[in-house]
Amino acid sequence: MENFDYDLQSVQETRNLARQAKQAQTQLATFNCEQIDKIIRNMVKAAEENAVSLAKLAVEETGFGKVEDKVFKNHFASTELYKFIQPMQTIGVIKEDKINKVMEIAEPVGVLMGIIPSTNPTSTAIYKAIIAIKSRNGIVFSPHPSALKCTLQAARLMNDAAVAAGAPANIIGCIAKPSMDATNELMKCDEVAMIIATGGSAMVKAAYSAGKPALGVGPGNVPAYIERTANISKAVKNIIASKTFDNGTICASEQSVIVEECIRDQVMEEFRRQGGYFMTPAETNQVAGKLFVRGHAMNAKMVGRSAQAIADSAGITIPPGTKVLLGEQQGVGEAYPLSYEKLTTVLAFYTVQEWQEACDLCIKLLNNGGVGHSLSLHTENPEMTMKFAGKPVFRILVNTSSSQGGVGASTGLSPAFTLGCGTWGGSATSDNVTPLHLINIKRVAYGIKDFTGSTATAYAGCGAQDTTGAISEDQIMSVVNEVISLLRKKGDC
Repeated sequence: MENFDYDLQSVQETRNLARQAKQAQTQLATFNCEQIDKIIRNMVKAAEENAVSLAKLAVEETGFGKVEDKVFKNHFASTELYKFIQPMQTIGVIKEDKINKVMEIAEPVGVLMGIIPSTNPTSTAIYKAIIAIKSRNGIVFSPHPSALKCTLQAARLMNDAAVAAGAPANIIGCIAKPSMDATNELMKCDEVAMIIATGGSAMVKAAYSAGKPALGVGPGNVPAYIERTANISKAVKNIIASKTFDNGTICASEQSVIVEECIRDQVMEEFRRQGGYFMTPAETNQVAGKLFVRGHAMNAKMVGRSAQAIADSAGITIPPGTKVLLGEQQGVGEAYPLSYEKLTTVLAFYTVQEWQEACDLCIKLLNNGGVGHSLSLHTENPEMTMKFAGKPVFRILVNTSSSQGGVGASTGLSPAFTLGCGTWGGSATSDNVTPLHLINIKRVAYGIKDFTGSTATAYAGCGAQDTTGAISEDQIMSVVNEVISLLRKKGDC
């Protein structure tokens, strides 16, 4: 009975949040650029002032990642994001083609539903709140139950800061009593116009099946290929920096390292020198046994954990200061557990003979749970970059840390914590999601071609001799009779 009451309260709360957000969004839709910018600046200020406390709360509640890295994520999702989106035109006339006389006008989508993952809860809430307001949308968050407190706090801070700067009350909401019933209610309620889903595959699929527009992102299973011309020291440094950033909780983090036989020993030695530990086959099996449940589903207790914590859990001994654990794999699929996504400080390690074999292996790994997302390449050969540009992903990250590169921190990609995987990965977009994905565009088009005549006039000249373009009935019958006469002579009629 108690659970039944909770579910009823949860659903009712969700309905209230959606109605309030819709009422607020209707007002926000009338705001101009200056008003919106003032609101976002205050949200950024609040995010920065609370970056540390939110990071601590997230680590304390979920056990995932590192405080210092979550602080950076909160900063990136606010200050760095604002720098990028501030010049974006998302209100009023955003484009005018004076030659073709077409004018484009931005309109908000309406109320958004933001699904928040437990791996990046506060930064994702901040990011989605800011891009929603930039495009004059309201948003209601559905938090992961294991990250409820920190997500709720981030949402409240964003809403309070927005309202203090002039936004309508309740423009940003968050479910305080999360449940599957509440999430389903929010997905399907009339007030919600679009869903932005960041989370597990099941949740993303549910978002796409809700019967309304959705922007969902699939999993990443990023292969990192160190090609023979690569700067090996730099490549290893980038991979370790990426995999240890918030202990591997970003979906763009590397999952497998692929090296050529001719540089294998150098790469392994460099990993050892920089804090990598190569597990024995027995140790690899022990760690894999702890990492996964129900086949290759990630064990939540191992997500975002340090190498030492994983080693302790698996009962293996590793050198002090170890940063990442590496396990050699001979193939891809069920028999090779490390070939799947691992949102923690563990990497699969593969050896190939040459680039073509590496290419084939990358495709197998991507099809094993990361197609459409990202691929990491370390090379000094521009031709090799182009060979890999044809792989089935929408982010080819060259000579950089994959985590930071994918979200746009170390590359020129759009700063984002929702990374589309395109149709290959079952996503509606292949982009890093920005405010431009959250607007409708109406077009005002002036007539530039004279189309006032009859259809016959429009298609004049097709064999007709009349220079005015008009074809008389007599002319048509003359052509028909001539064709019939020719056919009779040939015996075809």
